[in-house]
Amino acid sequence: MESIEEKYIEVNGVILHTIIAGSGEPLILLHGFPDFWYGWKYVIEGLKEDFKLIVPDTRGINLSDKPEGEENYEIDILANDIIELSKKLNLGKFTLVGHDWGGVISYYIAYKYPEYLKKLIICNSSHPAIHREKMKSNDKQRRSGGYLAQLMKPGAEETFFRNDMMALKGSVFGTSRRKGAFTEEDKQKYIDAWSQPNSILNGINYYRANKYVSKQIGSINVPTLVIHGMKDNFIRPITLEGLSDYVKDLKIVKAEKSSHWVMHDAPEIVCSSIREFINP
Repeated sequence: MESIEEKYIEVNGVILHTIIAGSGEPLILLHGFPDFWYGWKYVIEGLKEDFKLIVPDTRGINLSDKPEGEENYEIDILANDIIELSKKLNLGKFTLVGHDWGGVISYYIAYKYPEYLKKLIICNSSHPAIHREKMKSNDKQRRSGGYLAQLMKPGAEETFFRNDMMALKGSVFGTSRRKGAFTEEDKQKYIDAWSQPNSILNGINYYRANKYVSKQIGSINVPTLVIHGMKDNFIRPITLEGLSDYVKDLKIVKAEKSSHWVMHDAPEIVCSSIREFINP
């Protein structure tokens, strides 16, 4: 991608590999698992003329520092990395955009540190309290979330590398709904990122260190846009039900034909929805 800047920024004793593109009102984009900064490539291309985009590899992932131990991946530590990143870049108030686990971190920041945020945007993630409730009450979501128990088992990271990374490739490239959503170049970049030592283990540590995150995030009082690919095999649309009980100022955009990887399947919907939400 052209006209992007690559930086290594120290926050809380770790260095975050960070991509910066564009100028103007700041947006921080947080990837999920098993993703990295590049998962936002279409959004970066689509929005860099309108906003200043700050896109880190979060702690432990890809080219960012990788402290050892689950305790280094607790939700408040992950959140404080992003707050400190915003301070290092002198952003002032910013809009936070999160996908998957990046969405969980974003909900937590909006709940605990709302004074830093102008607006919140969530892409195919769920409020942890709702996710927990739907895992108990809804058979489809319980089956879709069955992988969570597997991630808790010792050595789970090893299964991702068996059979030429079949599980990783299948969960990302194999579940997208748009033909060509991941190019061959994209796929190689993902393989390279997954191959970074301990990157996958650290992504799993996000889950292991935060078993009770659903009890740590309550009501959100920041204006919020939720963009959800309705063909998500991991976070079912049922998790949108009851969201307005937790998010007081809420707008939902449904990408009807998109998978969990909504930024790849429907980048035009994601970009236009973000643009309209920030500048109505």
